[in-house]
Formats: sequence, structure tokens, C-alpha cells
Amino acid sequence: MFDTKTAAPSAATRSSRPLPTRRARVRYTIIVAILAVLAVGLAYGLLAWDNPMPAGSDGFWRIAKMRVTNVTVIAVVAICQAIATVTFQTVTNNRILTPSIMGFESLYIAVQTGAVFVLGAAGVVAVQGVPQFLLQVGLMVGLSLLLYGWLLSGRYGNLQIMLLIGIVIGGGLGSISTFMQRMLTPSEFDVLSARLFGSIANADVSYLPIAIPLVVVAVGLIWWNGRRLDVLALGKEAATSLGLAHRRQTMAMLFLVSILMAVSTSLVGPMTFLGFLVATLAYQFADTHDHRLIFPVAALTGFVVLAGAYFVIKNVFAAQGAVTIIIELVGGSVFLFVILRKGRL
Repeated sequence: MFDTKTAAPSAATRSSRPLPTRRARVRYTIIVAILAVLAVGLAYGLLAWDNPMPAGSDGFWRIAKMRVTNVTVIAVVAICQAIATVTFQTVTNNRILTPSIMGFESLYIAVQTGAVFVLGAAGVVAVQGVPQFLLQVGLMVGLSLLLYGWLLSGRYGNLQIMLLIGIVIGGGLGSISTFMQRMLTPSEFDVLSARLFGSIANADVSYLPIAIPLVVVAVGLIWWNGRRLDVLALGKEAATSLGLAHRRQTMAMLFLVSILMAVSTSLVGPMTFLGFLVATLAYQFADTHDHRLIFPVAALTGFVVLAGAYFVIKNVFAAQGAVTIIIELVGGSVFLFVILRKGRL
């Protein structure tokens, strides 16, 4: 005989929520708590480590306030890279691709190299300042809109073709930059190289009043569309059958991704593998399809990774905050590991 009394409890435990079991919810809460504690600890370490004044004194906090800018820049860049990469991989339905494939970093390198090529070493100063920062962000976002509008709004709009053209544009800009770099004098090339490394030291505090509102608005809109991203992750056919305007939603998300990537790259320079590393870890940590649960884990993971790399490079190697050295090494290794494990792109 079928016993309905014994079947009822198991039926009651079934759930369609992103974290369907109590164990999954507890695991997620623990991971978020650990990441939050690590983030706070690293932030305090960056403010307090090697501080010559006694802890808690006026002099201690005066020095700590001077270091707050670096912590703020790390937070902005980590959020930009994390949210942009997770969103981009959802839109493209590929967890290998990153927004860097669209040529943001190549455009940044071309602008910096072109300034030094035309103006000499003084060109580095010429591309610094709030107007120049806005110009670089505008150029990157404008190029993205042109690309998306051309390739996604037409009758034969195709995301794969858009990605391939992005690669070609990035490669072309990279070739032009390399040619100009070969024409520079050794001293000019040394000055330029310092700008082309992704470094917290590249950031200017005057950029933050513009960068932070842009990031807040873009992240807020992406968060608001979290449920639509969940549907978008199912693929074009499934999303369309569920009533989602796939092309319009894709263009909107890519536009917001371009804003985040433009702000991050213009602020600190290229960081090719940071987004990939953070997104890959976030997927493993969160273990859910719900973007509103993945985003906090990704942002916290990004801050822990970037702040940890900055702490090591600054206090162990005294390398002036050139975190890209560690990020590219670790991120590149993780990328190869994922490729070899999957056996395909």
C-alpha cells in the first residue's frame, strides 16, 4: 500500500528556489560571511599595515585616511570586473569569454600609446585629468554602441559575428599600438610601459566622483534586471518563448557591461584575466543559477582577489601596486586549467 503520510514530508521539502535545500542555503551564507570577513580584514590590513603610528592614535587614522583612496579604487574595479564579466558570460552563453574580447583594453592601450607617440613623454600627462578620463570612457562606450547597434539590431543580427569582429578590432588596435611603440625612444617607452600595466597607482582620486556614480547606476540596473538575466541564460529560443525581448535585452546588458569595463580600464589600466578569475570562482562558490545571488559573491571575491594581490605586491615586492603581475599569472593559470578540463572553448 502507498503510504501518503510518509510521502507528504518529502514532497514538502521540494523547492524550486535557487538554493533548494537548507544545506545549500547554509553553505551559501557561510561562503558570503567568509568572503565578507576576508574583505574587511584585507581592507583594514591595507589601511593599517606598515603604519608607523600607534594603532588608534590621531596620526594612525590620518595616515589610514590617505590610504582610503586605494581601497576605494580596488572596490570600484573589483565590482566593475566581477559584475561585467558575469553579465557578459550570461549574454554570450559562454563562461570562457570575457568583456576584454571586445577590445576595451586594446583601445585604452592605443590611446595611451598614441599620446606618447605624438607628444613624447609629456603625452602621459596629456591623457590624465577628468576631461581625458571622460573622453576615454566615452570612446569605449561609443565604440561598443556602434558595434552592438550595427551587428545586433539588423535583420541578420548575430552575437557570434559581433564577438569575432570585436576580436579583429582588438587585434588591429593592438598591432597599431605595437608599431607606434617600436618607434618610441627607450625613455618614452619606459614611461608608457608604466601606464600600460594594470596598476592601482594609475588611478587618480579626481576620477572617483565620476566613476562611482557611473558604476552605481550600471550595477543597479543590472541588478534590477537579474531575473531577466536568469531567463537570458536559458538561450535565445527559450528566452523568446518565455516572452523576453532577447535582442533588446542583450543590447541593454552589453551597453551596461561596456560602461563598467570602460570605467575600470580607464581608471587603472588593462586587467585581462581578473574578470575571468573572479567569475569562475564565483560560479563555484555560489553554486546557483540566480544572478542576484551570484553577483554579491562575485563582487566580494573580486575585492578579496584584487586587495590580496595589491597587499602582496605592495608590501612584499614593493612594486607600486602593479597588481596585474599576480592577477595575470593566477588568472592565466586558472584559464588554462578550465580549458584543459573542458577540452574545448
